[in-house]
Amino acid sequence: MITAKGVRDVVVVGAGLAGLACASDLAEAGLDVCVLEAGDEVGGRMRTDRIDGFVVDRGFQVCNTSYPQVRRRLDLKGLRLRPFTPGVLVHSPSGPVRFADPTRAPRTLPGLLRSESVGLRDLAALSALSARDLLLPARTITRRSPRGDTTVRTALAHAGLSEECVETLFRPFLSGVFLEDGLETSARVFHLVWRSMLRGTLCLPTHGVGRVPRTLAATLPDRSVRRDTPVAGLSDNGVLTTSGAEIPARAVVVATGPGAVRGLLPEVPVPAYRVVTTYHHVAPRSPLGEPVLLVDTARRFLNTCVLTDVVPEYAPAGHALVATSVLGTDRRDREKQVRQALADVYRTDVTAWDLLAVRTVTDALPSMPPGHTLSRTSRVGPGRYVCGDHRATGSVQGALASGARAAREVVVDLAARA
Repeated sequence: MITAKGVRDVVVVGAGLAGLACASDLAEAGLDVCVLEAGDEVGGRMRTDRIDGFVVDRGFQVCNTSYPQVRRRLDLKGLRLRPFTPGVLVHSPSGPVRFADPTRAPRTLPGLLRSESVGLRDLAALSALSARDLLLPARTITRRSPRGDTTVRTALAHAGLSEECVETLFRPFLSGVFLEDGLETSARVFHLVWRSMLRGTLCLPTHGVGRVPRTLAATLPDRSVRRDTPVAGLSDNGVLTTSGAEIPARAVVVATGPGAVRGLLPEVPVPAYRVVTTYHHVAPRSPLGEPVLLVDTARRFLNTCVLTDVVPEYAPAGHALVATSVLGTDRRDREKQVRQALADVYRTDVTAWDLLAVRTVTDALPSMPPGHTLSRTSRVGPGRYVCGDHRATGSVQGALASGARAAREVVVDLAARA
């Protein structure tokens, strides 16, 4: 619907996943929506660069095929998703251990049983925990009271898993999932994530994760996304751009990163965010030969992966691309330490590996301690809304679901004001 005197129905600030999902649902509801993006491309944190023929995602990111919002909004065949091997390969002092769902990867079961850190009681506890999360409805998790929430570490202990099993398998793996190495994340969030991993497949789009937001943007009406248009603030009538222009709108949805949310809507509480840095190395050949995520019990890094074992198109022919993520920012000698760790876990000489790119994401994932609210209203005040993964769970699903909720609430409120 086009309103009088050039007033938009809705302006969405930010073309990340939450903003694009919100705009898509608003447009589908028949509203005139405009998306303002400060950068030169859509996607927010989910961006892909091309460097000398290599596909370089901004941080290690994957698609989970079990996410309801992903299945609803994306043409998964069109993304040409390439799957990882189920589970992860754990590098430990006693040798490599495959940590996977035995029902989907039966060949991993003997290896788990031979591991010094996993006993029959651990395997039984893991099976029971996984069966509950896999088979029970998601609402059994989402309806649990936040007051009774605990940390992941406490939840795993209550499930009957030994400390040795947790330290060897869960802690190295989940550090890369939640971007914190103390297992301090909400147990309710963990159960939702564990459920999604059991029910889905982790994949990479053939042309990089940036294809996901571009696919969402392509569903919007022509010229509804304005790139290179930073917003300086909100006005009584809409938004003010840094160029001095005012874009009037009946409603404004702020769908930016945490820094911009604090600037545009200072009354909205925003959690602390985790920082992650990913090093992209070019090798003459794959040091692994399998599309699997590798983690380390010594926690010298979060995870490492030969991306070209998953998607050969990530590199020109005759090259392998290895991505390794660590907590925090890049600093002096960090890459050297990472390189030494890679030589150990891949059991190969890495001196000839070239450093292609370093990508630090300062707002990679919101902190989600016990008591974290799994879904929050987008309403801030009359005509003011906010969405993003900080309003739900730190995931692709959380960002998309938050955008969808904002759209629903905007539609209801505008209809009531009509």
